[in-house]
Amino acid sequence: MTTRTLRTLASAIAAMGVLVGSAAALEVASSATVAGKPDAVWQKIGDFCAIQTWHPAVSKCAQSDEGGATYRTLTTTDGGTIKEKLVEQTGTSYTYDIINSPLPVENYRATISVSADGDGTRVDWKSSFDAKGKSDSEAKDVISGIYKAGLDKIAEMSGN
Repeated sequence: MTTRTLRTLASAIAAMGVLVGSAAALEVASSATVAGKPDAVWQKIGDFCAIQTWHPAVSKCAQSDEGGATYRTLTTTDGGTIKEKLVEQTGTSYTYDIINSPLPVENYRATISVSADGDGTRVDWKSSFDAKGKSDSEAKDVISGIYKAGLDKIAEMSGN
């Protein structure tokens, strides 16, 4: 191989490394143990639009079906809107994608679930996403704050 070919190959490998390195999604996971059995807690929070009853930043949720898929449009207390698509639902969890929002994230996918934890219920909320328009740290802080507010409200509703 010529020196030029080696340099070109080295540049291509380095560029691939940069692409692979930046492709790693950010992750946020939060949980809370709340009073009550999993079935009872899920009854309160498990409906896709129930978020309007347990998240203090959500004032309204409108559910719609488009092309066989279920969506919800959240209206926040400050007037913003977030459109999300239900990806999967079980008896104790659901997974959704953010389609459009003012949040500093893209390629966002999250799951909220419940499971037994002693005499109570563990509520888990986790996601993976890429930062959009903010640093990785700032995007993670925004999502962490959203999760904390929601989980705190679920705990309050459950009698914790």
